[in-house]
Amino acid sequence: MNGAGNAFLLVDARGKPAPTRIAANRIRDWAQRWPFDQLLVLETSDRADVFMRIWNADGDEVGACGNGTRAAAWQMMEATSLQHVAIDTQAGILLAGRKPGGEVSVDMGVPRLDWRDIPLARPMNTISLDFRAEVDGIRVENPGAVNMGNPHAVFFVRDLESLPVARLGREVELGPVFPERVNAGFAQIHDPAHIRLRVWERGAGLTPACGTGACAALVAAHRRGLAGRSATITADGGELFVEWRESDGHVILTGPVEDDGEIELEP
Repeated sequence: MNGAGNAFLLVDARGKPAPTRIAANRIRDWAQRWPFDQLLVLETSDRADVFMRIWNADGDEVGACGNGTRAAAWQMMEATSLQHVAIDTQAGILLAGRKPGGEVSVDMGVPRLDWRDIPLARPMNTISLDFRAEVDGIRVENPGAVNMGNPHAVFFVRDLESLPVARLGREVELGPVFPERVNAGFAQIHDPAHIRLRVWERGAGLTPACGTGACAALVAAHRRGLAGRSATITADGGELFVEWRESDGHVILTGPVEDDGEIELEP
């Protein structure tokens, strides 16, 4: 499955013995054979429609995945008559529903913005971090930091297409100020309602789209006075729409989902 090009391998383990651990080398092997950004495993939940566990392609388990949540919700709604589903994750219960045109929307909750919540190695203003990265004389600096269930650093740049995003992303991910590593977003503001974004995801690398990254970009841009409370986010794989609601502070992510077919995993 994919959401705006963000690729997932989804395993429905509901009603079956849930895997408490999947070996990192097995996940990496699967990702080599069937390229994906995240592995999603659906398990039975006693407090939501389903519990979803998430692993990056490198085998590390993570707490949140915006596009993955939308993909899992689409899968469940296609198999039932439901128009809305509640998906439990390590980041909390996320509510998703159908939208016109076959799109799926998910409420990603309230962004966490304190330096301890990112987390950072030391106190800093998360609107503009005292941090920079440089590759071959090309420097990015002072990103906004947002935790959307996973940590993001969002750099605002003038010419995204000429930027060596992959090489800079590697440097940023492992920056000493990010003790749990970080997802690195590189955003170019076209106007307050349109943002071009590329994201280097920790454990997955450069991805066609990143749902939590799109949410983080909108939040960081609004806090910097560069965007309104909603914007279309154009990723390599397609467009996502993000709204940071003023009424309750929740971030809503909306976009397309596609089913890429089924495969059979070995036991």
